[in-house]
This record gives sequence, C-alpha cells and structure tokens, in this order.
Amino acid sequence: MKFAEHLSAHITPEWRKQYIQYEHMKEMLYDAVDSIPIECQEHEFLEIVQKFDEQFTHFCEKELNKINSFFAEKLAEAVRKFNDLKNELDSVIPGSGDQDQFEVQFTTPPSFQQSKETQKKQSRKLLKKINDLKLAFSEFYLNLVLLQNYQTLNFTGFRKILKKHDKLLNTNAGNQWRQNNVDHARFYTNKEVDKLIEKTENIFANVLEDGNRSRAMKRLRVPPLNAQQSLWTTFRVGFYSGVLIILCAALLLQSIQSSDVIKFNYLCLLFRGPFYIWLFIFLLGINVYGWRTSGVNHVLIFELDPRDHISEQHLFEVSFFFAVIWALSLLGYSYATSFDIDGNLFPLATVILFILFLINPTKTFRHTARFWLLRVLYRLLVAPFYAVTFADFWLADQLNSLSILFGDAIFYIFFYINFYYLNSDHNASHMPHGKTYLTCRAIFAALPAWFRFVQCLRRYRDDNYRSLFPHVVNAGKYSTTFFVIAFSTLTELTSTIPGDPSSSSFFYFWIAALVISSIYTYSWDVIMDWGLMNVRSTENCLLRNELVYSKPYYHMAYIGDFVGNIDSDWLGTGVATIELFRRFVWNFFRLENEHLNNCGEFRAVRDISIAPITLNSINNHTNGFHKTGAIFKKKDKKNHKLRRSTNQYSIKRSQDDSKSSEVTLLMDTTRTISHKDYDKL
Repeated sequence: MKFAEHLSAHITPEWRKQYIQYEHMKEMLYDAVDSIPIECQEHEFLEIVQKFDEQFTHFCEKELNKINSFFAEKLAEAVRKFNDLKNELDSVIPGSGDQDQFEVQFTTPPSFQQSKETQKKQSRKLLKKINDLKLAFSEFYLNLVLLQNYQTLNFTGFRKILKKHDKLLNTNAGNQWRQNNVDHARFYTNKEVDKLIEKTENIFANVLEDGNRSRAMKRLRVPPLNAQQSLWTTFRVGFYSGVLIILCAALLLQSIQSSDVIKFNYLCLLFRGPFYIWLFIFLLGINVYGWRTSGVNHVLIFELDPRDHISEQHLFEVSFFFAVIWALSLLGYSYATSFDIDGNLFPLATVILFILFLINPTKTFRHTARFWLLRVLYRLLVAPFYAVTFADFWLADQLNSLSILFGDAIFYIFFYINFYYLNSDHNASHMPHGKTYLTCRAIFAALPAWFRFVQCLRRYRDDNYRSLFPHVVNAGKYSTTFFVIAFSTLTELTSTIPGDPSSSSFFYFWIAALVISSIYTYSWDVIMDWGLMNVRSTENCLLRNELVYSKPYYHMAYIGDFVGNIDSDWLGTGVATIELFRRFVWNFFRLENEHLNNCGEFRAVRDISIAPITLNSINNHTNGFHKTGAIFKKKDKKNHKLRRSTNQYSIKRSQDDSKSSEVTLLMDTTRTISHKDYDKL
C-alpha cells in the first residue's frame, strides 16, 4: 500500500484539514518535473529548481505551522481534560490522583455508618460514578491515541514527501530542510502525549480495575473500524441468504401451482409488517457500510461504544434471519389448509417472535445493540422528560417512515380479537372496520409524528426558548401529519360511496393537508437535514462546499426524496415501500451533514464529563441530582454553566477550513506505529 492510501485510511476524518496535504504536495512535485524542458542547460535546470524550491519550502512551512498550532491546541485540551478527570477521580476515591501511590483503600467513611438501606444507596451512587469515570477515561484514552497517531502520520508524511522531492529533483535540499525544521518541530519532539497515555493506563489499571492491567487494556484498546469480521458471522449471513432464496423460490412455485384465489389485500395486511422490519434492517446495514467506507463516523454520531458495536454484517445477519422466519411463515400460511392448520396463526407467531427477539433479557443475540435500542425506544416514549440526543430523534424519524406498522398493530389487535373471540366462523376473513377501529388506527399512526413533535418542543425548551427557529418550525412540520391523518380518517368515515374518497366533504381538506405536508417535509429534508440548496456555495452549485459523496448522488437524492415524500400510511403498501427507500437515502445525507458539523468542531471522540462527587452530595442524595445520559449534573444553573465551560473543549473553526470526508479508521492501540513500519509502505 502506498503512503498516500495509508494516510487516507488512517487519518482521523474530523481532523482531516489539519493533516499534511501529502497528495497536493506530490502533485506540486510532479508538475514541477513536467515543467522542466527535456533539453535544457544545467544552469537553467538549477534556476527552475531553485524557483520551485522557494514555493515548495514556503508551502511546507505553512503546513508545519498549521500542524504545530493544531497539535498544541489539542495537547492543551488533553492536559486540561486529564487534570479534570484526575480531580474528579480523587473526589470519588481520595488519593487516587497521586501517581506515586496506587494502593487505594475504598472504604466507607465513619460519617457513613448509617442504616443499611442508606449505605446501599450510597454504594450504588459511588459505583455508578466509578463506572462513569471508566467511560470518561476510556474516551479520553482514545483521544490521546488519535493525537499520537496524528504526530506519527504527519512526521512520516513530511519525511516521505521530502525524500520524494530530493529523488525527483536530484537534490539534497529536502532532507536538509527536514533536519532543520521538522525534526525539531514541537508536534514531533513533544512527548507529553506518550506520558499522558502511560499515566492514563496506570490510573485505569491500578485504581479503576484494582490492579488488573490486562482487563484495563482490554477496556481501553479500540480495534480498527475496518477490522475483518469473524468467519462465523460471514458464514451465517451466507447461509441465511441462501435459505431465503430457496424459500422465495418455493413460494413462487406454490403461487403458480395453487388453484386457490389469493386475497392480496388481506395477505398484505397480515404479512407486510414483518416484511418492512427485515427490509428496514437490511437497508440500515447498507447505510452502515456506506458511512464506514465514505468516512462518516456513525459510531461517534450515535455515541456508540467504539469497542463494542455491531457492523453492517451483523445487521445483514439479523435481517436475513428475520427474512427466513417471515418466508417460512408465509409458506406455512400457504400450505395451512393442506394440513388442517389455522393459517392466521403464522403471521401472529412471526410478530411475537420478532418482539421476543427484541426484549430477550439474556445476554445473547446481539444483546448490546438490542439493549441500546430499547433504551432509545424508552426515551422516545418519555420524550418530553429527557434531553434529546441525535440517536433519539434519528430513531423517531425512522419510525415516521415505518408509521404504517403502528396502524397495522391496531389491525392485528382488532383482527385477532374479532377472529377468535367475537366470531365463531374461523373460515371467513373478518376485516376490521367501523368508527372505533378507524379512530384507534389514526391515533396509533400519529404516534411517530407525536414523538418528533414533543422532541422538537423539548429541544426548544433546552435551548432556553431563544428562537422559534429551528425547533418550533420543525415541530410545525410534524404537526402537519396530524392534520393529514385526521382529514384522511374523516374522509373514510364520511364517504357516501364506498371506495370513493372524493364523495366525502373532507376529501379536499385531506388533499390540501397532504400537499402542504409533503412540500414542508421535502424542503426541510433538503435544506435543514441535509444542509443542501446552499445558494452561497462557491464550489458546488445548489449543494454545499463540502461533499462526501459524488455529485450525481445528490441530484438523484433531490428527485428521489421528492417522489417518496408522500404520506405512505394512507396510500397503500407500494408507496410505503417507496417511503422506506426514501428514508434509506435520507440516512446517508443526514449523517453526512452531522459528520461535517463534527468536523467543524474537530470533535473526534465523545465528550463525557463527570460532575465531581463530594461527601455532602452523597449524604444528601436527595438534594436534586438527576441523570442525563452518562453525566450527573446538579440542578443549579450557575454550577451547571460553570461545569460546562470547564469540561468542554471544542475548538471552533470555520466550516470551510474544517470539514472532512475521508475514511474513518480508529488505530489499534496495542502499540504505537513506528517510523520503520511506514518505511515498508
């Protein structure tokens, strides 16, 4: 692998603009060589080389100053963060911040000799605080490793490009410039990062992991994002996909040979829910693959644990596994009459299996991902009472594209109650109908829009009610869905001619609400969620200056989002599938926009701060501490603002100088890459 490819694969994408511009410098060298006439005198050659060297040296100095400045700022942040974490750790375990003394006795002070119940509460609070400190130290350690790799990659880049300079121009000036400037540069000679890494490892091992260094390093070490998947995972993906193909072929043959009349609408309502679930997971797997290969750091955006998260192959595995269950259920339904079995039990059993897979309390079947999903779903249900994170409103947006499932849930309830309890004729199809059913279906179908509506209001409140834009305006977008659903339901209830919605007086209100909602949503998708249609963009007309994907994809996304942006709940299964693919495309550009925002702040790891814990706060545990994510904050506005100012160290830069689109690859922290390793590239 050439060094240019190695550099692109190993840089921290959020810092991309702050690395040496190796490719550009290489182009400068090749252009200089091409500009030299084939036949020229020696003095002419030396004159051309000298003139180019002045330009090239000036560019190298500019790059060196940029790298030195950025390294100094990030190092200052790291030192401040380390001191904060040490102070916070010392407040929990007194004496732990002393580097010369790691034998820490964690005992209960005499003032804590209270009732057993009180002691248990205090112990739980302290243990939770220690776990939060472990998470904070592990993220800080990751940041140090990225900074260490930043040093090594930039030094190697200078060495490689200056060596190429001397080789192409037959001179020794590049090597001399490196020895006089780069070898003594602050970013290369400073060893403070190595010391911080060593101190962090010692504290984590001796204090937080009770001297177990192997366990500590296992917790701190981060595997590369492009690490190879296990062969067993790959085998299962291939096995499930092969079984699915066979089952689909069997279903096709059965439908051709069967003489029974298939009630398509009836069949769709029973089986489309599980179909949408496995299709959505499959498309999400493609999303993850696209983000990873394009350098969009979805692990950071969703604030996942970089040491334990599922990849696209795991999503494909779950998707195909669900698809096999769905196909088996459909096949069982098709042959149910031949074996005198009630075919309506198959779709119900499929839904129950999917739910059991999700809520399975054991640590099996991707339990980390399932528990994460359940936590986010819980935060959706109580949206007004929790601060909203990116994962919260991203999942709520996904549910808006899957809102047809909420209406189908009511269909299942009414259908099976009517089929098994209210009617003795089990051979007939009893489709739910009536005012009660339509009203319940409308309420459930509006739930995803309600989740996003209250999330927007919560974010407006957390923004101290500063401006109606963007949160209240965004809430207005989701409120239009309420009118679409309401007028659609009224149209269905008041139609004088069955099957003809235009016979209702509410029909035109429904169409008007549908048009307004579609235009509102499309405009917000393109301008706000994707950050496109930027009329000030000087490099890419009606797009934006920084792009991760190729330009044609953006133009196709414009058209696709417009076509798919129709309320799918009420227009049938086909349009609902189109909406699912629209959301699939939306995911690419929404996370790209969020990734570029992180690049604008040079944010490469999660910012996890822990409020210091004191003896008074433990004794008075009812004094108003509340939990928000992994951060404990006291309900005191003055203290809260002060704590934020001391723990958050985002470097602000203009978006034009900071956004990134390279491949994300977190370096393996088992060892520091030496310069000899790069010589082999």
